[in-house]
Amino acid sequence: QLQLVESGGGLVQPGGSLRLSCVASGNILDHYVIGWFRQAPGKEREGISCIRVSDGRSYYADSIKGRFTISGDNAKNTVYLQMNSLKTEDTAVYSCAVGRDVCSLRRHDWYDYWGQGTQVTVSS
Repeated sequence: QLQLVESGGGLVQPGGSLRLSCVASGNILDHYVIGWFRQAPGKEREGISCIRVSDGRSYYADSIKGRFTISGDNAKNTVYLQMNSLKTEDTAVYSCAVGRDVCSLRRHDWYDYWGQGTQVTVSS
C-alpha cells in the first residue's frame, strides 16, 4: 500500500522560495512517474511538473516554467519541487501523485496514488 506525504508548504512573500517534498512509503509495482499538481479555490486542478524516475525525464507547465524545478533522491524515496520567484497566483494546495509510465500533466486520471496536499500561500 503506497503512501505519499507532502511537506514544505507555508506562507511566503512574493518573490520568495519554498521547497516541497513528497515522500513515498510502501511498495508498488510498475509505477515510475511522480507528478506535482496544484489547485486553487475556484480553479481546476493543474498539473505543474512531473518526473519519470526510470529515466529522469521531466516536464513543466508553462505557468511555472523557469521558476520551479523538480528533482528526486532515490535513496530517500523523495521527490522535491523547488519553487522560486513565487507569485501570489501560485497560492494553492500542492499535491504529489504517482503514475505508471507516462509523465503527463494533462491526464490526471493516469495517476493512481495521491498525497494529502500541502498549502502554499504567497502573500504580503
